[in-house]
Amino acid sequence: MNCKSEEILSKFGSGLFLLVQVVMLLDFTNNWNDSWVEKDEQKWEIALLVVTVICYLATFAFSGVLFMWFNPSDHDCGLNVFFIVLTMILAFVFAIIALHPQVNGSVMPASVISVYCAYLCYTSLSSEPYDYACNGLHMHPKQVSMSALVLGMLTTVLSVVYSAVRAGSSTTFLSPPSSPRSGARNPLLADSNVEEGKGSSEGSEPRPVSYSYTFFHLIFALASMYSAMLLTGWTSATSDRSELMDVGWTTVWVRICTEWSTAALYIWTLVAPLLFPDRDFS
Repeated sequence: MNCKSEEILSKFGSGLFLLVQVVMLLDFTNNWNDSWVEKDEQKWEIALLVVTVICYLATFAFSGVLFMWFNPSDHDCGLNVFFIVLTMILAFVFAIIALHPQVNGSVMPASVISVYCAYLCYTSLSSEPYDYACNGLHMHPKQVSMSALVLGMLTTVLSVVYSAVRAGSSTTFLSPPSSPRSGARNPLLADSNVEEGKGSSEGSEPRPVSYSYTFFHLIFALASMYSAMLLTGWTSATSDRSELMDVGWTTVWVRICTEWSTAALYIWTLVAPLLFPDRDFS
């Protein structure tokens, strides 16, 4: 496989990893919310409220900071303003849909997704070329480039770790359907001794956990491709480019499309049960 083919494969794998990362985030927020709601205690309800308020305050405060950084008063920065305003609108849309009486949603996951979208908006805008007049961080290009790289690597590591944990979880979509940890409440095959009324101690013996090694190694491979794209700014390593990492218009649009994909997937998880009431989305 030549370098060009490897570059194309890495770009495709990186895009797929970003989508998987979004699905993991949705899975994490929903499980987090469900675990606290199931406790059915006032202190956990207050904790949910506190997390929700903090996340929304952080979202809109951060959006205000983005306006100051990426919308200089002496330049026409319509594209940046569009990205930031759309991010704020999406935060409102998440809350409105989640609180709709016909939607089985919660405002806490909506607030967490809003913060993540604001973060993606920042990483997108901070990746704009530093000779672009609307990039207010052009005075510290290397520091911003390195911080964006570190944050990208951190989210990558967290995604890999989470995939490893969820691959053996009883409620995960990462385990194979035949796995005893795949979330099925009923055994795949009924014990013949139980059906015949013959109590057997063998039925109570623990079964080995089936771990989804294939999925974990797939995630690890995709994460490696994504790390390579972070280091090369989603361009060819042999191309004429600056020494700054994760900077350029390609990176900008990859980041912003990831934000929009996150919003679309989250909204879909809320409205899908209404659009297809005959299907089980639990």
